[in-house]
Formats: sequence, structure tokens, C-alpha cells
Amino acid sequence: MTVVIGFEGSANKIGVGIVRDGVVLSNPRRTYITPPGQGFLPSETAKHHRGVILTVLKEALQQAGLKPADIDCVAYTKGPGMGAPLVTTALVARTVSQLWGKPLLGVNHCIGHIEMGRLVTRANNPTVLVIALQDIREERLDRARVRICDKLSRKNLVKLRAKIREISPCFCKPFKTIIVPINYHQNGRHSSGGKLPRTGSNPARVIKISNDPSPGYNIEQMAKRGKQYVELPYTVKGMDVSFSGILSYIEEAAHKMLGSRQCTAEDLCFSLQETLFAMLVEITERAMAHCNSQEVLIVGGVGCNLRLQEMMGTMCKERGARLFATDESFCIDNGAMIAQAGWEMFRAGHVTELPDSWITQRFRTDEVEVTWRD
Repeated sequence: MTVVIGFEGSANKIGVGIVRDGVVLSNPRRTYITPPGQGFLPSETAKHHRGVILTVLKEALQQAGLKPADIDCVAYTKGPGMGAPLVTTALVARTVSQLWGKPLLGVNHCIGHIEMGRLVTRANNPTVLVIALQDIREERLDRARVRICDKLSRKNLVKLRAKIREISPCFCKPFKTIIVPINYHQNGRHSSGGKLPRTGSNPARVIKISNDPSPGYNIEQMAKRGKQYVELPYTVKGMDVSFSGILSYIEEAAHKMLGSRQCTAEDLCFSLQETLFAMLVEITERAMAHCNSQEVLIVGGVGCNLRLQEMMGTMCKERGARLFATDESFCIDNGAMIAQAGWEMFRAGHVTELPDSWITQRFRTDEVEVTWRD
């Protein structure tokens, strides 16, 4: 039996999870919550994580009924994510690794989401829609692309990767799957205050939606009460989607429309969800068509949104395909997903030496050498 402990702290959640041979033994976490209308600064988020991470670590060991001696490997989120929180998490993981005398392993955040989704749902070879909130300062990505990785030798994969690396946000090798990455980046001072994409301003902040328990959850609940659909820009070009028009429209029109009672905040939340999710469903279906896929797996924090699951499920039903999704316990950032990915990697011979145990804010998924799957 192999037991791996995982530390996740790439954004406003800090979690520690323990996995033993595909069984989640514990998965406690804490969330840094800011007042309505505000995002979370990297430095303040890191300060929050430093204040609670040891408590969360103790909870994880107690809930699992294990001692440090029972752990075989210490995994941590290497990136992508916010610099200061990532550094805090990595420092604790490195310290624990040395104190306990256990191997250390850096894990890609998105790979963690995918491996946890596959573990929980038992999906075989799905098209994966990764909807993750990755707040990376000084970078903004407003589009997503898809790349097909199927029946390519490792030699050819290396050659192909070199050619497309600069234009493909996600090329996972050698996953026999299509990954549609929707990463919400920013280049502003504050990190994102919600689970919807942003370019300079977040809809949750514009509408002053509470951050407790999370803006994304509150947007989903408000959308259920929306009755009027407000037409928003819809931009899909092949496998590329653009959210900038929607967000600019919200920034400029929200207060005016709400002030004149042309619509309600609930109507805006409803319209945002319907438009954004329709775009995601469209490109996911196109990705499925490219490789004749019959499975879809939704992972990442937004993946627990029931309306997104409903819309994706309708598309899958029409295609005779199957939809796989998880609830908030595993969709939202957590330590167990890092532990599970670490478990797969550790058993395949992966280990991160201490001099290499840095963090990478822009850790691309296509930089991961996937050797634990056929």
C-alpha cells in the first residue's frame, strides 16, 4: 500500500489530503474569504495560509488515523497559481518532507483536478473540460485551445510539442484524451473575486456579490432566480472562446441597467451563466467530434455548477455520450487531488529533488511528462 499526503494552496483555499491506493482518507481545507466587492491579494492570501496550514495538517492526519511514519510521499502544488500562496504551501511541504524523511513531489494543479476526477467518476478515456480559477499576475489568457493526443509515440509527441508549444495552452502527453482548458487569468492587482472569468474586473465584484462561501456559488444561486435573459456577446471561433466582450459589457452596462431597473442582478447572473456555459458546451462537443469521444469529464472549481452539468448532460445525451462530474468536495481545490496525482506519479517513479522543488506560477499542463498512463 502506498500512502501520499498532498498540499494544495494555489489560490484562496489551503487544503491537505491523504490518499491510500485510490481511497481518500482525509481532505480538510480552509478558505480565505474577503468582503463583498473585493478580491484576494496574494500576500494576504499567503498570510492566511500560513496561519492555518499546520492546523489543517494535524486535522488531515487525525482524520486519516495515521502518523508521519505511515506516509510514503509528500506531494505539493508546484503551479500554476498565485506566487505567494504557492511559496507558502511549498515551504511547508518541503519542511515536512525533510522532517519526516519522505520523498517530495511537485504536482501540476490541473493534473491534480484531472486525476481526482478520473478516480471519483471512474471515467475511462474522457474529453476533459478543465475549468480552473488560476490567478496568475502579469498574465492574461482570454482564449482556450484544444489539442488531440491520441496514438502518438513519445518521440513524435516531443517533436509535435516543440512546434505547438507557443500556441497551445494545454497539450497533455501522452493522455489519450482531449483537454479543453478554461483558465481564468488576470493582469490586475487583485486576484479574481469569483468563479467567472475576468479581464480587469470581475462580474461578482461589479455586482457586489458576497464572497462567502464563494462568489461562484452565490452567482449560481442568484442565477436560479433570474427570469430575463440579457443578450451578451457570444464569441466562439473553432476551439477558441473569448470572454472579453462579455466582461467589458458587464463593466460598462451593469450599473446602468441595474439602476434603471432594466434587469436585476439575478438576471445578469442568469445571462452570464447561460452564455458562458453555452460557449463551453459548444467547444466541448467540437472536441468530442474530433476524436469520436463518448465521454466528458468536467473538473475544476466551476465543474460543480449544476447548470453547467445540466447543459453538458443534454449535449451528451443527444450524442449518446456519458457525462462525468463530481460535487464540490472534489471539484473545488483540495489537498486530496494533489495527493492522488502524486500517488500516480510516485508509483511511476517520479520524485522531486529538493533543489528542484521550486514553484512555477505558469506551470503549463503540457510540460508534465505523463508516464503513468498507457
